[in-house]
Amino acid sequence: MEEGYLDRTADKELDSALATFGAVLIVGPKWCGKTWTAERRAASRIYLQDVKERERYREAAKVAPDLLLDGDAPRLIDEWQTIPILWDGVRFEVDQRKKKGQFILTGSAVPSDGITMHTGTGRISRLVMRPMSLFESLESNGSVSLSSLFEGKDIRGTSELALEKLAFALVRGGWPASICEEETMALRHAREYVTAIVNSDVSRVDGVERNPKRVQKLMVSIARNVSTAAKKTTIINDVIDDGETISDKTFNSYLNALRRLFIVEELPAWSPSLRSRTALRTSPKYHFTDPSVAAVLLRASPKNLMQDFKTFGLLFESLCIRDLRVYAQTMEGEVSYYRDGSDLEADAIIQLYDGRWGAIEVKMGGQEDIDKAADNLKKLLEKIDHEKTGEPAFLMVLTATGFAYRREDGVYIVPIGCLKD
Repeated sequence: MEEGYLDRTADKELDSALATFGAVLIVGPKWCGKTWTAERRAASRIYLQDVKERERYREAAKVAPDLLLDGDAPRLIDEWQTIPILWDGVRFEVDQRKKKGQFILTGSAVPSDGITMHTGTGRISRLVMRPMSLFESLESNGSVSLSSLFEGKDIRGTSELALEKLAFALVRGGWPASICEEETMALRHAREYVTAIVNSDVSRVDGVERNPKRVQKLMVSIARNVSTAAKKTTIINDVIDDGETISDKTFNSYLNALRRLFIVEELPAWSPSLRSRTALRTSPKYHFTDPSVAAVLLRASPKNLMQDFKTFGLLFESLCIRDLRVYAQTMEGEVSYYRDGSDLEADAIIQLYDGRWGAIEVKMGGQEDIDKAADNLKKLLEKIDHEKTGEPAFLMVLTATGFAYRREDGVYIVPIGCLKD
């Protein structure tokens, strides 16, 4: 490990993708560590947002874009979307060279539709990076692996992450630059991130000018409804009640811009085969890519989270979803949630590419809440058509603190401070 660099789950994913494809595209929100991770694998580099060079790069791209692709492989092309023509150039070069691991592209925004000629399918692998999980930031001891749960292994562990430290990690976020910072500076990082999104990034992503005040109030509304299956109309009405007008069309435009910046990542509803005709909820849950974004928008500090456990609980669930997405991705898994017409819910469903799945309820703690969560998971199990969906690999209650163990009824209890991929 080089000085200052903390190992990422994406490291092994990147190595595997470079060994399999001609190029790899790393996408994710800015400041999540894409460039730093890519630099460690790159043999040559070009930074398209370099203030001193970017105009020269743009001029070169107009007449001979292949000049920007010259260099030892793998060549890192950082923030490729600022000169979109390079995408087609990379795809062409990969076809011509017929070698693996030629390019690494990074991007913190999705360019407008139709801006490239080719999709890159079969040539350019896509790797998603998110802010750091608690295991990557060395705050989870990793005594329980998600993969071991899918294998049905016994577990044991003790979280060393006290609630106060968890509140701080949540508000600070998983931004690599803030992990080793002094406490005041670490918390400031997330605030500056949100300010940049509101005042410039949302308008720059597709060239559409957007009202910063309206962006702020929309994001605040999403933060208020984080971890809930709030409908679009609920969020729009919340913005209107906060003194700002917003139409359905404007809402869609703003939300799409936040998606393109990888700031908002919706959690889809899971649709398993059921034994009965119970109606399933289909609205997605809204989450920010990191819980610190919601914390900033709600003006939540570590101290006041310890005094407001309702807000702490909602943001804690969002932190858990972030970490579960990071860990599940290493196993080609997808994360969703379950909720039916009777309001029976599982906060997270992880389903792997091979069909195996596990159901998770998120609870801060307290034996009564944990018992209720375990009972809900067992009720969910009774509704699933196992002949079509299969038996679950595990049922788990993900908690804030305490011990990791398997209950007599088979339900796993795992603190987030013990979990890893």
